[in-house]
Amino acid sequence: MVAGLAGSALGQALFGNWGWHLGGMAVIPALLGAIIVVAVVAFIMTKVFNKA
Repeated sequence: MVAGLAGSALGQALFGNWGWHLGGMAVIPALLGAIIVVAVVAFIMTKVFNKA
């Protein structure tokens, strides 16, 4: 959940302020950033905890 929130803020900072707005945030850049950050965190966590 934290990765998704951080990703949404990062996505809006990286991709700009375009598209629909909801709650003061641009929806499409926030979704893109959240998806990217969650995917990266999930990949890292899988590699770290799956050392067996």
